[in-house]
Amino acid sequence: MMLDESHVSQPNRRQLLQRTGAGFGSLALAALLADETRAAPPTANPLAPRKPHFPARAKRVIFLFMPGGPSQVDTFDPKPELTKQHGKPSPKLYLGQKRNLLASPWKFRKHGKSGLDVSELFPHVASQIDQLCILRGMVADDVNHPGGCLQMNTGERVATRPSLGAWVTYGLGTENQNLPGFVAVGPGPLIEGGRQYGAAFLPAAHQGTFVSDLKNPIRNLKNESVEPIRQRQELDALRQLNDLHSAGRAEDSRLSARIESFELAYRMQVQAPDAFDLTRETDRVQHRYGIDRKETETFGRQCLLARRLVERGVRFVQLYHTTGGFQPWDQHSDLKGGHAKNALATDRPIAGLLEDLQARGLLDDTLVIWGGEFGRTPAAEGTNGRDHHPYGFTMWLAGGGVKGGVAHGETDEFGWDAVQDRVHVHDLHATILHLLGLDHEKLTYRHAGRDFRLTDVSGAVVKPILA
Repeated sequence: MMLDESHVSQPNRRQLLQRTGAGFGSLALAALLADETRAAPPTANPLAPRKPHFPARAKRVIFLFMPGGPSQVDTFDPKPELTKQHGKPSPKLYLGQKRNLLASPWKFRKHGKSGLDVSELFPHVASQIDQLCILRGMVADDVNHPGGCLQMNTGERVATRPSLGAWVTYGLGTENQNLPGFVAVGPGPLIEGGRQYGAAFLPAAHQGTFVSDLKNPIRNLKNESVEPIRQRQELDALRQLNDLHSAGRAEDSRLSARIESFELAYRMQVQAPDAFDLTRETDRVQHRYGIDRKETETFGRQCLLARRLVERGVRFVQLYHTTGGFQPWDQHSDLKGGHAKNALATDRPIAGLLEDLQARGLLDDTLVIWGGEFGRTPAAEGTNGRDHHPYGFTMWLAGGGVKGGVAHGETDEFGWDAVQDRVHVHDLHATILHLLGLDHEKLTYRHAGRDFRLTDVSGAVVKPILA
């Protein structure tokens, strides 16, 4: 029997919402209780799997985001001339200022069959060098963290735009309907917060589910108050109430997303406890990720969770290395101490993730991305730091249809500017979508009178790096 909304008083309706909102209550309760949206009944599941535009090389993505800007000349882009000219005035001004060149305090060594150079900061990642495609000619547009982080994550420096993960789930849906399609994991504060993993004007169901507490990742997941059968009946009644409310009103994806969040929370009670329970892994696997060491435990847990999620069909997982502050890689001073601490925290977990994906047959169709919003200057800030630098920096990709053991692009002899095979952020995004079988020019959404896309009006697929 269809229920009339007037048959349920506001206090009882509030109680019903609280009892059925396990798991994703924070997403749905506030706005529904305030009765702030008007929408038509949802007509289809926005996260249902969809075919790509063309055969895909990758099925899923893990983005290892390093906020603050890892220094390219101290990690994956060796500059012997910088070492020779250490302490001398830089031939290039930075933001109109004269600064002295600063040699890297770390040595580089060739690794693997490819013989690519890696800094001693990353001995474990270096063991996986033949899986990496290093982009040494990356270019971005913003010298500040807020704009830089937004551009790397959404393609836009200022305005609120959908995140990369939201665009991917909008284009492809997700394989497992009992888990979120897009999960963002960061055990600390993020600059610009939810804008980095939000959906903006895309249907709200595509925004990332943010996990900040790795020991209790999804709160209120288990419903202690009612049996599953009774909970199912209450959810059905709630959906009928919301259908009545939305009838005759314009479609509003926020309400549709809130309705779906209750359903997803109900389904998650079956699979999420298993997916998020890292204790189910053997001691050997946990050691591989560095979970048994204090320095690597936090990011190791993030990386192991990422593997467990993607193998269960989650489409996009974004890990933020945020331990210790907003931008842990932001060494304006004490470059040696700061970068050493950050590399120690992430090196073993990242290598463990790559090893584990490969051992399980997942790396071939899982695209792994590493990098920050920009790099750092070859010249010193003060005596022992480096400033922000978006005009030539390094990121790397692995698996998911890219060539391994190659370096693409080049900066000048000091590491100032990308001078060969430049890859702009829009080009990187176009390439990521291409590897997933999506044409970045065709993946559009009409909003405010125009068709928007992740790459705006720019971007070209970096074809030389495709396997």
